[in-house]
Order: sequence, then C-alpha cells, then structure tokens
Amino acid sequence: MKKSYLHLVLFFFFFSINAIAQHQNIKIVDTNSPNEPTIAIDPNNTQRIIGGSNLNIYFYSNDGGYTWQNGILTSVNHGVWGDPVTLVDNEGNYYFFHLSNPASGNWIDRIVCQKSTNGGVTWNDGTYMGLNGTKAQDKEWGTIDRNNGNIYVTWTQFDDYGSSNPNHRTNIMFSKSTDSGATWSPAKRINEVDGDCIDSGNTVEGAVPTVGPNGEIYVSWAGPLGIVFDKSYDEGETWLDNDIFVSDFPGGWAFDIPGIYRCNGMPVTVCDVSGGPNHGTIYINWSDQRNGIDDTDVWLVKSTDGGETWSERKRVNDDPPGKQQFFTWMTVDQITGDLHFVFYDRRNHNDNHTDVYGAISRDGGETFFNYKISEEPFLPSSWIFFGDYNNISAHDNVIRPIWTRMHNNQLSIWTAIIDDVFLGEEEYDLPAFPFALEQNSPNPFYGNTSFSFTLKQSSEITLKISDLYSREIVKLIDNEYRLPGKYTVHFDSRKYLLSPGIYYFSLSGNMVNQVRKMIIER
Repeated sequence: MKKSYLHLVLFFFFFSINAIAQHQNIKIVDTNSPNEPTIAIDPNNTQRIIGGSNLNIYFYSNDGGYTWQNGILTSVNHGVWGDPVTLVDNEGNYYFFHLSNPASGNWIDRIVCQKSTNGGVTWNDGTYMGLNGTKAQDKEWGTIDRNNGNIYVTWTQFDDYGSSNPNHRTNIMFSKSTDSGATWSPAKRINEVDGDCIDSGNTVEGAVPTVGPNGEIYVSWAGPLGIVFDKSYDEGETWLDNDIFVSDFPGGWAFDIPGIYRCNGMPVTVCDVSGGPNHGTIYINWSDQRNGIDDTDVWLVKSTDGGETWSERKRVNDDPPGKQQFFTWMTVDQITGDLHFVFYDRRNHNDNHTDVYGAISRDGGETFFNYKISEEPFLPSSWIFFGDYNNISAHDNVIRPIWTRMHNNQLSIWTAIIDDVFLGEEEYDLPAFPFALEQNSPNPFYGNTSFSFTLKQSSEITLKISDLYSREIVKLIDNEYRLPGKYTVHFDSRKYLLSPGIYYFSLSGNMVNQVRKMIIER
C-alpha cells in the first residue's frame, strides 16, 4: 500500500472514530455515589470479571461484562474505607484490597485484603498488613506473581495524614503474602527519599507494583524528586539502596482540572511478560501539566534493561496541543503484549464536557492509536468528589476499561465491551490480529441476524456458534480458506430451534480466536 493511500485511510478512520464511540458502554452501578473504580479480568476465563468502587461497593460479571451483580463489602474487624483494588489469582479467587475504618483502632491504620472463593458472591472478613500505631496507611495497589502465586502490595504510610509539620513524613511501604492472602509479611520501607504528609505534590505516592519475567518486583512512585523507580530481585526481601530517577514532574503529581474536585497524575508501572518482542520491558505511565495548566497530557516512558535506564517521554494522547487529558491508567495484555490506556479527554470540547478515550500501542510504546470509548460526554462538578483514579484490564484482546461518569449530579460506574481494537488499516507494520470480528446485527434478535468480519490476510477460518456453556451448536464456516476482505454470513436461529437466551459466536484462525456475545429474544 502506498503511504499516501494509507494516510488517507487513517485520516477518514480517525475522523470517524473521534465523532462516535465504537464500543458498547455498560453501566455497572449508580447507587451510593460510586467513584474510584477498579477492575480485573480472570486470565483463565475472560468471562469472569471482578471490580469495585468507593466507598465499599463490589461487583462481578460472569458474561464478559455485559451484566453485573453488586453488593456492599463489609468487614466486622477492619471496616471498609475506599481505595479499592481488585485482583484475580491463578485459581480464580478474587481479592479486594481497601483502606480500613476499624471499630477498635484508628481510621485508615492498616491495609485490608478480603477474599472471595466463589466468584464474588461472598467475602471473608479479611486480613491486614501495615498496622503501625496511629500512622495512616493509604493509596495501596497490588499485583500477583503468576509463577509462584505470591501477592505483592505497596502503599504510602503517613506519620500523620494531612499534617504540615515538617517532622511528619511519608514513606513507600511493601508487604507480601505467600499463602493466598491468609497472612502478610511485616511492612517494609522501600523508598530512599521520603515526602511530606500534606497529601500533595511533595508527598510520596502512586506506588503500583508489577512483576517481571523472572519474578522481579518493579515499582515507581512520585514525590519531591519527580518519578523514581525501585526493584527487588528476591521477592521483596531487599531493595535498591538508591532509587533510580525516571522523570521530572513539573508542578508535581497533584494539579487542578476545571470541574474536577481534585486531580492527580500519579504513575502506573507495568511489565511485559507476554513472551513477545517486548518481553521484559517495563513501562511507566502518568499525566502532568508540563505544557501548561490548560494542556494536561498523558505520558509514557519505558526501560529495556530492568529499570537501569529510561527512554525519553512519549505523548500518548495524539490530539493537537491545548486540551486536557487526565486520570490515566495503563495495563499490558500478557498474551499479545499490547499496551492499553484509558483516560478522560476534552479534545472534542471547549468547556468542561468530558469524554473517555482509550489508546493502544502494539509496538512497545513507540506509537499510539487513540480511540473514543464513551458513547456520550458528561459534565463533572467541582463540588462532587470524582475519585483519584480509573482503571483498565486486558487479557487476550478482551479489554475492559472502567471509569466514573456523572449525569444530573449523580455518579455512576461504567465499562465498555472492547474485544480487540481494529486499527482501520488494511496493512499495518505492527503485529495485529489477522481479522476483526464485528458484533452481530441486529442484536438482540429474533429469527435472523448477520455476522460480519474483515480478514486482514489470507486465512483458514472457522465461524461457529456455541451456547452459554461453550458447547458447540453449529459451524457456519468450517476451516475454510478465505482471501483478505470483508465477509457477511447470515444466520437463522429458527433453523436450529434455539431457545431465547445468551449465546456466543466466534471466529478462529491463525492460532487466534475472537468471541462475541449475542442474545436471542422471545
């Protein structure tokens, strides 16, 4: 394909994708003023997803995020006080980390881990880490080593939360569990330079741990030195004597966005362990106002030598300068190696109306493709707390961002059904899916529907329909060789006497499988 033609294709695709969202939006919960959402896909079964939001709401889905059940998380011994973080272990157990508010103790005096062994239906009362007298334990995040099942958690300890006394300091703490959350190691300080306790730009915060290909633990955070990085090679027993400088942070991680109660650009750290071309690469994502208070941007740096050296910053949002992009989060799909981002975006507006955008990089953070996720913009209010973060989870091209939205001064939590991001080119130099399967239309339907897909390269493909329990019903295309192009297959459910309900259709070929959900109505 000639470069001029490719640019023409990309121009029209970018124009159209900025105008409308391409992915179905799903409202998860809108009660109890939810905000600060978290989400995690079960890597062994992407139909199972766990999530949570402030202050004490949990929710789970067993159909890939189309429908959700929710409840209120309680802990008799420890209390529940926000900063939710959800994880899924290798056995499919769910974990919900949060701050504490114990009946006997002090407000946020520990980090709590509650566990569900039945898919989020019920939760234990929880275990805890970090209890240290009256000191406050805040802003935790966790990760799981898939090789040994260890759970690692990092957070900020305040000598006295909110204090301006220069003798009161903040530090980054670490704890681990080697028995699936039953017990936790004594909390250990891992930072070299501490911060103040004001909970602002000179406070050390934003520690999000990740695991490397050989069990290394990597983490970065922001504070008075900017963004710094630390690592452990022995499951957290020892850490670097000197933290590694990553990037400056002009203005600090706490900044103002019009219409938002408070905002931050704290870093997120991930590592590619997919086995692909960027295996072992560490990435750090954040947002800052180095280009001005009216031009907040999303950034990425990476390291290919275990965090010893870091690349120059790359701007993730691809709009012209002068608009606000904020509350970014990032994950890596550990099957494909793709980087996925979610952030609020005002590129389409001249006021405080806000969209949700995603970005993907398929070349190790060298280039980024932006796309609109939210179906409609929303207008936040500066007197309603919006939380301190959004989140995103991805596995095997199943991508589930999660965000807070406001409508008529009511907060709600949303996700979007994203199963692969089709970049819109017929030819692309980066590794991409060999085909793109669209949602059937109409859906839901009674009787007839159609399946459309685009092959980006010649492939032997199979298109089949299965029931809710993955039992095959019919193969509409059975391992047939097809040339590149767009295809449409018509289907009459009455021919197979299918009852109303949920079914799945899938397209497979070239060792790749894409699955979509469809609903037959009465």
